[in-house]
Amino acid sequence: MPTNYYKLDLASLPDDLYNKETDVKEWLALTTTSKGSFPPDSLNRVLRLDSSVELERINGISLWMIRNVLPFALPLLVLASVFTSIGFVILKAFLLYVLILASLHKFIFAPMFMKRYKRKQLSNTDIKDNQYLHTERNNQKYNSLQFIWPESVSRPALNGTPVIFTAIPHGAAPLGITCYPVWSKLFNDKLCHWTCAPVVLKLPIVSTFMKHMGYIPAKAKHIVDTLTKKEENVGVVLDGIAGMFRSDNDTEIASIKQRKGIIKIALRAGVPIVPTYGFGHTSLWKIVVDPFGMLEALSLKLDVSLTPFFGRWNWFLGPPQRVPLCVCIGEPVKCPQIDKPTQDDIDKYHSQLLKSYADLFECHKASYGWANKKLVFV
Repeated sequence: MPTNYYKLDLASLPDDLYNKETDVKEWLALTTTSKGSFPPDSLNRVLRLDSSVELERINGISLWMIRNVLPFALPLLVLASVFTSIGFVILKAFLLYVLILASLHKFIFAPMFMKRYKRKQLSNTDIKDNQYLHTERNNQKYNSLQFIWPESVSRPALNGTPVIFTAIPHGAAPLGITCYPVWSKLFNDKLCHWTCAPVVLKLPIVSTFMKHMGYIPAKAKHIVDTLTKKEENVGVVLDGIAGMFRSDNDTEIASIKQRKGIIKIALRAGVPIVPTYGFGHTSLWKIVVDPFGMLEALSLKLDVSLTPFFGRWNWFLGPPQRVPLCVCIGEPVKCPQIDKPTQDDIDKYHSQLLKSYADLFECHKASYGWANKKLVFV
């Protein structure tokens, strides 16, 4: 019997409903349903975009990307400027670029959209409210974001339990997960904390923002404590940095065949895992992969991306392509509570997770326009 699926078009959600106070029932009233897959090529449409939103995201995403590399690039550029004249020129150009982006954000775009969306400064205590930030709202519009989920995770199925959302693929940056209120509102009322590499939470400026969004280090202790002590949701980009270096025109490659640690965590906490696939993630930026795999190996070793990538108009670390993003959710893996799970326990539920991913990909790939693509686990 075909499964009922629900679709919420986040990009078209009225702005006056995009706030913490809006009852989730008002969001759910805007969903459309399908018995089985949605029609072919129906989930890959790029919507018309307000020019001010487009300009804000062109500037804002470029600024975000450069802020991530700033702590690593700046010392090297300063050192180069000491010994070479060309290094000094590059340093000045780099600082001017950052200054222009930051000034446009601070003095034009941030005031404009905080007023438009009736937002206030980020709170030190109200993370749920912070998740409705204007920049993430504009991400949804820029990439025509839609969410698809099966009846098995619809309310009230997950109301009484924390959940682990596992998302793939990472790509250069998994923009589909940045619709933070969805994970904290749509399936239950529990705040969702996404995880990131611990080093990211030590970076200047970037770490402050991510902590305000509820991010926690991608370490077992932090995840277990969030699930069991705080009884709140957790989101994990399961393939991590490895997910930046895989995929081609014919195949989506998911580096999760050996990612079993999250299964052990779910079993210890006794919480379900909800698999999530971001259709379009691997098309947002063009990632430069060296033929010897040195950058990949170094990135994996340091748990931080060291590979260059290019966005729209071949802009280095620039805004992504305006491809539509469709975040599809699969059947949950219901993990019993086991204090000391055996390897057999872990393998059993990991196999269920891989099957759920395979099923959701096959179910929705034609709807996204990828009828001939395959998902391969490595």
